[in-house]
Amino acid sequence: MQAKASAKYIRIAPRKVQIVLDLIRNQPVDKAMAILKNTPKAASEVLVKLLGSAVANAENNFSMDTSRLYVSECYVCPGPTLKRMRPRAQGRAFRILKRTCHINLVVEEME
Repeated sequence: MQAKASAKYIRIAPRKVQIVLDLIRNQPVDKAMAILKNTPKAASEVLVKLLGSAVANAENNFSMDTSRLYVSECYVCPGPTLKRMRPRAQGRAFRILKRTCHINLVVEEME
């Protein structure tokens, strides 16, 4: 049995989120939460909420034991990119890509 949680259209580049997700993959939930709270990255704030949501889904929807949960899957997919222009010299314009991402997190009970 597995419980899922997802966050969509998060205004952080997927590459930056992937770095933090690699830290918590296959970790017990309590250890993963401790890692996220002590990681000085912008993505960790969003992932703390997402992990809490996945744990709540496991507890309320599937009656799992929260002390035996671990992060079985976590991955990030690119979302739509916001395109903005920045003025440059001699009337030119450079494009700025503001990337978004969709984050998916799955928790399971240990055997």
